[in-house]
Amino acid sequence: MKPMLARLSLTAALLLLPPAAWAQRTGPMPPPEGIRKEEPPIPAQEIIRRFAEKEAEFKLARDNYSYRQSVLVRDYTEAGRPAGEFRRDSEVIFLDSGDRFEKVTYEPPSTLSRFVISREDLQDIENIQPFVLTTEDLPQYAVDYLGKEEIDELDTYVFSVRPRQIVEGLRYFQGTIWVDAVDLQIVKTRGKAVPDIREKKQENLFPVFETYRENIDGQYWFPTYTRADDTLAFSQGAQRITILVRYTGYKKRAVTSRIVGAEKIDPPPLQP
Repeated sequence: MKPMLARLSLTAALLLLPPAAWAQRTGPMPPPEGIRKEEPPIPAQEIIRRFAEKEAEFKLARDNYSYRQSVLVRDYTEAGRPAGEFRRDSEVIFLDSGDRFEKVTYEPPSTLSRFVISREDLQDIENIQPFVLTTEDLPQYAVDYLGKEEIDELDTYVFSVRPRQIVEGLRYFQGTIWVDAVDLQIVKTRGKAVPDIREKKQENLFPVFETYRENIDGQYWFPTYTRADDTLAFSQGAQRITILVRYTGYKKRAVTSRIVGAEKIDPPPLQP
C-alpha cells in the first residue's frame, strides 16, 4: 500500500495498538502459540519434499477450476472508523493455454483516501496470499519445522518459511504454514508479502495476513478466505488497513479456448 495522507503520528498510533501489533512493527513475527514441540513420525525434510510435490499437483489441478473472487480493502480514521474502501468482484478462469483471465463483475470507484492500491498489492492478492509452495518454488525458500498443532480438528505440521534471497522485482512469502498431516497439503498460511519497499521516495508497505483453505473436491485444499487487519508504519504516520478476500464457487471447467469480456492477467514485469 502506498500512503496518500499523513493523519496520525507513528508514536501515537503505536500506543493504541495491542502488544502483538508492536511485535509486527519492531521485528520478525513470533512463532505461533499452541505449537507442540513434537518430532514428526518421518524426517521433516521428507515431509517438506512430499508436501511440495502435493502442492505442485494442486497448482496444476487449480488451473482446471473457475472460481469467483471478492476483494474488499478498507482504510480507517484516527478514531478507528472505516473511512474508504476498494472493492472488486470478479470471475477467474484458466484456459487450456495456461493463461489466467479475470472478468470483473463489480468494481465501483475506490473511496480510499489514506493509501492507494499498488501494482504489488494486486500481485500479492493473486499470488502471495493464496500461497502455494511447489517443488519448483522450494529452492527459493528456507523451510524449518516448528512442531505440530491441531487447527479446526486437523492435525497439522507447522513450518516457518522465508525467502533465501530477495531478487529485485520479485515478490515472496515470509511467515508460517500449516500442513495437514494426512493429505500433506497446506491448509493455512500466516505471514506477509516481502519485501516492503522504501527507496527513492517510494514507500510501499504490506500487511500481515492469514489465508485458510478448504477441501473442495475431496482431493485438494483450495484457498477460500484471506483476511488482514494490520497497522502499517509509514514514515508519515501509521495507518490501519483491513483486507478480506473470498474465493467461492470453485467449479471444474470444461475445455475452454476463449472467454468473452475478460482481461488476461499476465505476470507483472520486473521493476526497473
